Formats: sequence, structure tokens, C-alpha cells
Amino acid sequence: MPKNGEQYLASLRDGRAFYLDGALVQNHVDHPAFRASIRSVAAMYAYQAKPENLRKMTFPSPTTGEAVSRIWQLPTSYAELVERRGALEAWANLTYGFLGRSPDHVASALSGMYMGLDLYRAHGEKYAHALSSYFEFARDHDLYLTYAIISPQADRSKSAGEQANEFVAAGVVDEDAEGITLQGAKMLATACPMANEVMIAAIQPLKPGEEKYSFTAMVPMNAKGLKLLSRKSYEAAALTPFDNPLSSIFDENDSVLYFDSVKVPWNRVFVHNDVAMAAAQWHSMPTHVYQNYQCQIRLMVKMCFLLGLARRITEINGVIGIPAVRETLGQMAAEVSMVEGLVEAMEISGSFYGKYFMPNPRRLYSAMVLTQQLYPKFVQQLRELSGGGMIMLPSSASDFANPEIAGYIRKTQLSPATDSLGRVKLFKLAWDAVGSEFGSRHLQYEMFYAGANMVTRGHAFRTWDWDRATGMVDRFMSTYCAQDAKG
Repeated sequence: MPKNGEQYLASLRDGRAFYLDGALVQNHVDHPAFRASIRSVAAMYAYQAKPENLRKMTFPSPTTGEAVSRIWQLPTSYAELVERRGALEAWANLTYGFLGRSPDHVASALSGMYMGLDLYRAHGEKYAHALSSYFEFARDHDLYLTYAIISPQADRSKSAGEQANEFVAAGVVDEDAEGITLQGAKMLATACPMANEVMIAAIQPLKPGEEKYSFTAMVPMNAKGLKLLSRKSYEAAALTPFDNPLSSIFDENDSVLYFDSVKVPWNRVFVHNDVAMAAAQWHSMPTHVYQNYQCQIRLMVKMCFLLGLARRITEINGVIGIPAVRETLGQMAAEVSMVEGLVEAMEISGSFYGKYFMPNPRRLYSAMVLTQQLYPKFVQQLRELSGGGMIMLPSSASDFANPEIAGYIRKTQLSPATDSLGRVKLFKLAWDAVGSEFGSRHLQYEMFYAGANMVTRGHAFRTWDWDRATGMVDRFMSTYCAQDAKG
């Protein structure tokens, strides 16, 4: 049987050094800042372990023959890629796409790295062996992995090696026969409360002379010297599930990681002392494509949810029959369908990388560029459709428990489609999705999780078939010349 919810919860009780609100958190699994969101992930593992879901969610481990999550499946055909997507989509549906760094994200990245083992062998046989062994270990133990792959912002006009402090960004401060020692910080470690281990790497470009920062390694969350510095917990700030239906159960959290002389053994180091390889592992193999293909599957689900929310808002407000409103909903529906179509196009126009089948990078980066624009647009449209409805709400669910206040609510929260409780319930959800701190964090996340707009547009430029496009222009221009001019 694959890992279930109870086994997942047990795996998190590891004594990690998690800091929140000025204190070291004891037993973060049951702490009110993380408890419910962690259990949302446990529900994902419980779902995959149900007998009726095993066929959809798991496949036999090539090593043990035991059922393991399809997030670790390495597709060798279009059919297998679609089969794997079915599992990822089923998980995304459990959280309505609001867990951006769910377990399938970094598992997808590590899978892409495994597909590029030959490049790791060229880097060094011991690194390829470390990656291969770790991938099998993570797969067979169904680990929840996250990553921290960018440096603290600090002075953004300077590279990692030009900062005032040599180890603002995490780097190798020492190495010996046993492994490397890390010092410094990394961000943005989303889902640290939920994950078992974290990948530390550099996705931002490094220059010759910055080799100390050019490592890729796997670190357990409870590693000695690793400090997890949490942002504010939106779950802890949630009043009730009625008042904050999303943030109370889907706050995956984000953390800065500080490495205070953290020792990493060589069998967990995949890249070391090589700025070229630190960059190549993302784009010279399927890593970046696979990890962001997972993102588009999740976002496809999330945008469908937001579209449904928009429709319900118009029904609650009694404006669904207005032509301009239906036009807005039609435009939003077309855009969701476009994202779904791009996911399907990535698959059906995919290609082989060695024996593995990977999504089409051009379709992927097209989707990434467009969805970075679409998500803020959807948020704005939800705000416009709601008007003051998301603001004009009772202070909390407790207001309904007071008969006098509840009476006033019935007189002021009116709708042709539902009662006062139903109206308040929907608009509380809408506010949590787009207006609360949780909703604002999701806007920022969807706009920047894959890099700034110029980064994703750069990927679209890099992967487009320019010879085909310009060749069409040149071919047409070759059919006429100046001598053909008349007059």
C-alpha cells in the first residue's frame, strides 16, 4: 500500500527547528498555525491509499514492486503522461488548486533531473549515483519534497558573490570526505511545515568565481543547524472555517531557510562546484518543463474553481441575465478552456527525451506567459462582479449566533438565489480567495512562482521555432522582387 494520511503525519514529527511569532514552535504538526493545512495534505495521501483509487493514483515501484504515487512515474509514452496527469489533477481537485507546492511539484522536478542522469554522469559519476539513489529512496518512501532555489533579495543589483556578506546566499563553507557544509540563506521555501525534505539549489544564473553557490543537495527538515523562519500564518489568523474557508485549511506557508553550518553527506549532493551544471540541470534536461507542467495542471483546476465562483456571485447578485455579465463570464470561460487546451496540447505534441516522454516546452511556456496575465485578470473580474458584496459582510460567524444581529443580517443580506446565510457564506469565500491576506499572497504567488514576466517570456522566446516563422516570411519574399513593381 502507498503512504496513507496517518503515515504522512507521523513522518512530520521530526523535531525540526521552526520559528514563528518570536518563538521556536514545539510540535508543529499539531500547532494551530499549521495543523489544519497539514491535515489537508494528509487527506491527499489518504485519498491515494483508498483501494478504489489505487489504479488511478499509484503504479508499481520498479525497485520493490510495491504501489507508489504516480507523482514519481517517469512516462515513456503519451498515454503514460496523460495517465500521470490524471493523478496530479485528482490531487489538485482536493485542494481546488490552492496548494501551489503540493507533493507532486518537486517530485516532478526531481523526476526531470533523473531523466537527465547522463548529464550528471558527465558532471561526475558520484553525483549521478547520488541522484539515482536518492530518487529511488524518495519514490519508494513517497517523500513530500519542497525546494528553496533562489537567494535572498538583499542587494538585487549584485550577484550572489558580490553581496556585502559572502554567505547572504547559502554556499559551501567547507567540505571534507563526508560531505559539504552549508552556510547562509535560501528562499522561498513554500510548504516547509508539510514537507519531509528540501532541495537546495540555484536556479538564478551564477558566474565563474561563484562556484561555492553552485550546489544542489537534499536536506531533511530536521537537519542539525537548519532554521526555518516562517512568515505570518494565515491559518492561525483565520477566525473560523466559515469566515476564512480557504486560509483556514490551505495555508501552505512560506519560509526563509537559514543554514547554520549544516552538514550534507555526499550521497545527497547532485551538483557541486560547477556553475555551468547548476544551470544546465534546469533547462538541458526535462526538469523545468516537468515541474511547470505540474503547475499548469494545478492552475487549470484553480482557474476552473474561480470561474465557478464568478458564476455563483452573479447568481447571488441576480445579474446573471444581464448581457454584459454573461459576456464577461463567457470570456472567462474561454480563457479557462484555453488553459485546459494548452495542457492537452503540451501532452499530445510532446516528444521524447531519450526513452522518456516529455510535454512540449513551447506549449508549456506559452501557457506560463498567458496564465501569469490571466490570474490577476481573474482576480480583478471577481472584484468587479462582487462590487461591495465582499466588503459588506458580518464581522464573523458569531453574528449569526446572536438572534438580534441575525435578524438584521436577514434584512440586509438579500439575494434572489439564496438566503442571508448562503449569501454571506459565498462572499466570505470570495473575499478569502481574492481579498484577504491569503488571497493576496496567492495573487503574488501565481504572478511570480515561475519568475518575473520577463523570465517566462524569455523561455517562450528561447523555445519558439523561429526558423519556421521567419522561414515563412523569407519564402514569401522570395516570390517577388523590385522588378515586379509597376508604374
